[in-house]
Amino acid sequence: MITNGKLKTVVQLNVNGETKDAMIRSADTLLHTLREQLGLYGAKRSCENGDCGACTVLVNGKPMHSCLCLTIESTDQMITTIEGLMDSPIQKQFIDKWAIQCGFCTPGFILNCHALVNTHPNASDEVIEEWLQSNLCRCTGYQEIKDAVKSVLNEGVAN
Repeated sequence: MITNGKLKTVVQLNVNGETKDAMIRSADTLLHTLREQLGLYGAKRSCENGDCGACTVLVNGKPMHSCLCLTIESTDQMITTIEGLMDSPIQKQFIDKWAIQCGFCTPGFILNCHALVNTHPNASDEVIEEWLQSNLCRCTGYQEIKDAVKSVLNEGVAN
């Protein structure tokens, strides 16, 4: 289909457990499609080159920078955005441990930390620090975020 002089294709994506249709160009990133086609604004547009992690989503349970992933590569994947991660223990701990300041980076951190506690239920301080290197925060520092992760790990309630 040609729209506004550009070739577009309709694809189906599994986002937050629901099948969603999107009309995309072959060069559209997952970040663009989530925000502009599906109205899911939790993944933030920031550096657009994979450095900051503000656009982090889960693809098949693994954190991915959606600014680096083409939508067309995501059609047979299970995508989870912050909008689909309701009542996760890590979200509660981010609040309880004051791991949020301005909030811009928070969705990416929460998704990354959610994957961390599910992938490494006995994560050491070194593993936690390594995982947190994929996301940047300019407000909180990282101690409160580490405390939130450790709290979930200590409670053993990851999901």
